[in-house]
Amino acid sequence: MRFDIDQLEEILSTVSRNKMRSVLTAFGVFWGIFMLVVLSGGGLGFMQMMTANFEGFATNSGFIMTSSTELAYKGFQKGRMWNLDSTDPEVVKQFVDGVDVVAPIVFSYGAKAIYGDKSVSCSVKGITTDYGAIEDQNLSCGRTLNAMDVIEGRKVCIIGSRIHESLFPDVPDPCGMAVKVDGVYYRIIGVYSKGSGSMAVGSNTEETVIVPLGLMQDIYNRGNRIDMLTFKAKPGFSVSELEKQITPILKKRHFISPDDRQAVVFFNSEAMFSMVESLFKGISILTWMIGLGTLLAGAIGVSNIMMVTVRERTSEIGIRRAIGAKPLDIMVQILMESVLITIVAGLSGITLGVMVLAALEYGVNMADGTDYSFLIPFGDAVGALLMLTVFGALAGMAPAYRAMSVKPIDAMHDE
Repeated sequence: MRFDIDQLEEILSTVSRNKMRSVLTAFGVFWGIFMLVVLSGGGLGFMQMMTANFEGFATNSGFIMTSSTELAYKGFQKGRMWNLDSTDPEVVKQFVDGVDVVAPIVFSYGAKAIYGDKSVSCSVKGITTDYGAIEDQNLSCGRTLNAMDVIEGRKVCIIGSRIHESLFPDVPDPCGMAVKVDGVYYRIIGVYSKGSGSMAVGSNTEETVIVPLGLMQDIYNRGNRIDMLTFKAKPGFSVSELEKQITPILKKRHFISPDDRQAVVFFNSEAMFSMVESLFKGISILTWMIGLGTLLAGAIGVSNIMMVTVRERTSEIGIRRAIGAKPLDIMVQILMESVLITIVAGLSGITLGVMVLAALEYGVNMADGTDYSFLIPFGDAVGALLMLTVFGALAGMAPAYRAMSVKPIDAMHDE
């Protein structure tokens, strides 16, 4: 037995004989693969959008903030507000072996940056050079803060991209120019890249002015108080384990009850990244389950329709058997019809799905100025095509066996 052009023409003629039935038969497969492609590609794009928010952050970092106390302790009333101070980072680094870097931060919100007759609302963040180990400092021009900037309390700053666009729209590199923030003039030494750090510690990096920590404490009368303590774990150490060591130290230093669960607020980026990763794995599995389930339902529909078709063509099959057609020839013809319907419907679904994803990708990237990809990988498309072939063959097995079992004399009798 061999497959040739005449046989293909015969299969196409048979499929097109009842166009409406063929279309309805193929729709289940078309919809299943379309849903699989759109959900899979959309999930990949959404995952890129989410992970881009965390880009540049150390996955093994922790962030500590303060809240009111939950319990009275050593003469202090319940509900007491307390603050971290500049000595806490050194104590944590000294007594917790698994800590690699500790970086304190001070924030100020509702500030205004002014240059000439232009102004823009912003936040101010005071950091040290160690903060670069927690969050990447992606700059479009200039440099980051260095040790001398922090030690000498130099009035220098790094501005966010939106501040740059608002105050210096016609100046590609404003480094060396002076900007006034809350009445104090700073010399610009760097500009953050656009889109860097969609999720930033304490504020949006694009709308933030970065200054040396000690300088900010002096200008804003903070004394030795800090708003947040960030740290990075050494390789082989878990942030969750370090939390159990750091929290008691801070509670003891600031006269907080060991049983107080509210006073020390701990944000674990390691746990957050793990949770996000598990979420996307779950979404991916759910996507494939939905797509495969819909595709399987479509294949069952193809099988049922082919069974009806075989019943209606009993006399035709009997005549072909009577003039010498082998049972295998009949079986192959029915299988090929099933596979053809499945593949054509599947390719149509893949094509439309890719077109929808391309339009979605274009719209998102044009709106946000990003470069996310919503298209499914080529390997997944090939895998889907192979899967369609298998489903088509499986859908045609039962009808093919039924057609192969038709005896010429029974077919003529039915006629």
